[in-house]
Amino acid sequence: MPTLAGYNHFGGRHWETGTVHNFYAYRGYTAPHTGAPYSEAFLLGVSGGITVGYFKFAYEGYDPQCNILTRNTFDPLDTLLSRLGVVQNLEQTRSADRAEAILVETLQDGLPAIVWAEAWSLPYNGWAADDGMWGSFPLVVYGYEPEQQVVAIADRARVPLTVTPAELAAARGRIKKDRYRLLTLEAPDEKKLGAAVQMGIHDTIRLFTEPPPKGAAHNFGLRALQHWAQMLRQPAHRQSWEKAFPPGAGMYAGLTSATYFAFLFGKGTEQDAERGLYATFLEEAAALLRRPALQEAAERFRASGDAWRRLPAALLPDEVALFGEARELLVRRHCLFLEEGGAALPAMQEVDSRLAAIRAAMDDDFPLSAAQVVAHREAIAAQLDAIYEAERAAVEALQAAMV
Repeated sequence: MPTLAGYNHFGGRHWETGTVHNFYAYRGYTAPHTGAPYSEAFLLGVSGGITVGYFKFAYEGYDPQCNILTRNTFDPLDTLLSRLGVVQNLEQTRSADRAEAILVETLQDGLPAIVWAEAWSLPYNGWAADDGMWGSFPLVVYGYEPEQQVVAIADRARVPLTVTPAELAAARGRIKKDRYRLLTLEAPDEKKLGAAVQMGIHDTIRLFTEPPPKGAAHNFGLRALQHWAQMLRQPAHRQSWEKAFPPGAGMYAGLTSATYFAFLFGKGTEQDAERGLYATFLEEAAALLRRPALQEAAERFRASGDAWRRLPAALLPDEVALFGEARELLVRRHCLFLEEGGAALPAMQEVDSRLAAIRAAMDDDFPLSAAQVVAHREAIAAQLDAIYEAERAAVEALQAAMV
């Protein structure tokens, strides 16, 4: 059975842009403006770039969640492929046997296979199976050896990942919309790169400054930062943190989930809300479009990234011992997966056990007094104010560069 010779491409960090980067790196498709494989930064920029999204969720039987978006989530994969003029070879079937046959045929043709898999069903993630939790994401399959019970995968980690054929089939078949989808890609149309970059930049400007395609305006862009700070400072507001994430396990859940989604979920280790990655895109765009003013915008977004980098310690400060420990554990688990993949599963499970113990302690012995809760919320809001000013300056520089 086939495994692609010489596959050694594990540079992608996000499910969508990272998967496309890994696929193109193996195929040897290079960007004319760099002479290197299409970078994940470039793909992020073309896909719609970055923004801020602030959302809170509360589901029965689960801790409340604060979900912070840092990039465009409005069909980014389809957007970037369409803008780059990429011919997509998509196959989808209802049959698990046929899906296996298509996968084998693709690999026998010398192509990596982009497939969609449900993340909770993939053992290397170490996420406890839960009927109420699901998420389907693209990844690269580059080897399929059923005799050895091995499927070779590239999926965010810097190392190869493996599952069994049965595990992959279960993950591919769990969610109806994405069931047994398989995609291969042709090279981007180089004549479309300039227009694709410009459209991506204008998406970012709109996502920061205008109402979003869907959802409330105060949940996106610069307004989202202001709204989040307001919800921390106004306890009587119906959407306040006092009500959504009250002192105790609820507040702890809000702090940890905000940290996870803003700085770890689908990201590398920079903890800058992907602002450095976007700045790299703008530097590529400056050369491609011959707009040197984009260099200044890139510098502004790197400064914004510095402001974001100070937020994790505001959310989970070392001065509160259990908070600081939880922050370090979340980062440790993330880094273990990126560096070691499935081999780190026992260590990741140890981290999960300790995090569960800290979460349990919040129910009975929350470490902040009422006055300290107010002060802590204000400290977070003050850092959000600083991020807002840095983001505003960066967006203004980006607007000016595109006039």
